[in-house]
Amino acid sequence: METNYDAIVVGTGVSGGWAAKELCEKGLKTLVLERGRMVKHIEDYPTMNDDPWDYKHGDVITNETRKTQGKQSRTGYTTTESRKHFFVNDLEHPYNETQRFDWMRGYHVGGRSLTWGRQSYRLTDFDFEANLKDGVAIDWPIRYKDMAPWYNYVEGYIGVSGQNVGLPQFPDGNYLKPMELTCVEDHLQTAISKNYQDRLLTIGRTAIITEGTKPGLGRMSCQYRSRCMRGCPFGAYFSSNSSTLPAAEKTGNMTLRPHSIVSEVIYDAEKKRASGVRVIDSETNEVYEFNAKVIFLCASAVASTSILMQSKSEYFPNGMGNASDQLGRNIMDHHLGVGASATTDDFQDKYYTGRRNNGIYIPRFRNIGGATDQKDFLRGYGYQGGGSRSRSWTSNVAEMGYGAEFKNEVLKPGDWSIGLGGFGEVLPYEDNRMTLNYEKLDKWGLPTVTFDASIKENEHNMRKDMQQQAVEMLESAGFKNVRGYNGDYALGLGIHEMGTARMGHDPKTSVLNKHNQVHEVPNVFVTDGSAMTSAGNVNPSLTYMAMTARAANYAVEELKKMNL
Repeated sequence: METNYDAIVVGTGVSGGWAAKELCEKGLKTLVLERGRMVKHIEDYPTMNDDPWDYKHGDVITNETRKTQGKQSRTGYTTTESRKHFFVNDLEHPYNETQRFDWMRGYHVGGRSLTWGRQSYRLTDFDFEANLKDGVAIDWPIRYKDMAPWYNYVEGYIGVSGQNVGLPQFPDGNYLKPMELTCVEDHLQTAISKNYQDRLLTIGRTAIITEGTKPGLGRMSCQYRSRCMRGCPFGAYFSSNSSTLPAAEKTGNMTLRPHSIVSEVIYDAEKKRASGVRVIDSETNEVYEFNAKVIFLCASAVASTSILMQSKSEYFPNGMGNASDQLGRNIMDHHLGVGASATTDDFQDKYYTGRRNNGIYIPRFRNIGGATDQKDFLRGYGYQGGGSRSRSWTSNVAEMGYGAEFKNEVLKPGDWSIGLGGFGEVLPYEDNRMTLNYEKLDKWGLPTVTFDASIKENEHNMRKDMQQQAVEMLESAGFKNVRGYNGDYALGLGIHEMGTARMGHDPKTSVLNKHNQVHEVPNVFVTDGSAMTSAGNVNPSLTYMAMTARAANYAVEELKKMNL
């Protein structure tokens, strides 16, 4: 068995896939380690063509599933019958909660790139400068100009459909043709443009091909089946399995090893570099060591940070790269579950075809200068949502009768409805953290994670405004039955955990530098959500991919200069 490589990549999700692709294409012999099972594109998507009636109780979360995936079921949509196989068994992979934390995980090749929401937005200097401007936490060591070419590169490769709208707080990008709005969404778009000077509505920017093809295993345009989270056999949406991992494989430089749990990064004190990683085979419990010149941790924020925490030695008694005591701190997510919904009696003569797996987006309009600045909260939020016409299943009551009359009634489309769901920034709080519990070990003898984190006054104040503005926009557009809501929320529900090994200028207050290198161990790079210094208010996966491509390019340049 070969144990020496040029590079090691830990994780195969959006970040790991990109690290594998970039490093392999630049000529590095690369070992890619995945703690879970192998998932092959198409052949390992068992439910990709199922219909709702293929499931005894419908495509829902069953009571049986809740016994083994109770925490994974908290989102309400991850562990339905058609997709539960892409999320972990909570009994086999336990974690601890001082305060509730909804940690959604997929342990397999491709990770959550198979099940992500695909919404793809750029951070901007409103985000990269926010901590410094607001006096919150620490300053980002990078700015939008550092990331812009990498955003452009990643968007062009993965395929992102969307529309350029010319807002400084919502940067334009490299987009395929946008998906269409429904008539009720178009109505709201027109009403917002008429009623507000500071906001607009556009179609979501989503990593789904709407025209042509993209690199990978037969990636082609979306078929509008809305079965994305089961694995897309057409490769229409971006996943590691259909795109970046095949690109890495094509070079002949990748060795992909599933069932490989990385327990720690090994440190060479003489060279002041990492020499490799220690791996537990999840099936046999055998332990191996693999060596490399450069290591990319891309296992997701909690997992990558856990590996660094577990990498203890006399040189790093509190975990590798943790001289700042920031490992595991500042954990962030996006807060949601707040907004408004409404209906309308109009457009009874209109419908639509296909199942568009995308929604509308209203970009941030708070705290971007002048009259938009708020006194009750920092940062901002956007809205995701959509409008559709349902069939009248809710009318299936006894009084309706039976036979032909009943059949005709249930085949009629119902009223149009529309919803706006707020999606807000969570500030980085040092006491929002994850730690390791060495008294509660998992089946491989590794410590389990304990979460102690929650949203605070700033987010609660923001949520009040998120609900109020959603109600106001729908009412001013003439919708009826407008109902605001502000539901329970716990960190993790947004499935965007980040910030646990943040970037920064100063090794005394951060774990990583501007190139995603561990300050104290420069041949270790961390390019997943761990690196985020603040959260922004948009979905972060595009930023992870762009950061990874940027860091991989830098790592190869440094290797050539013999600096690593």
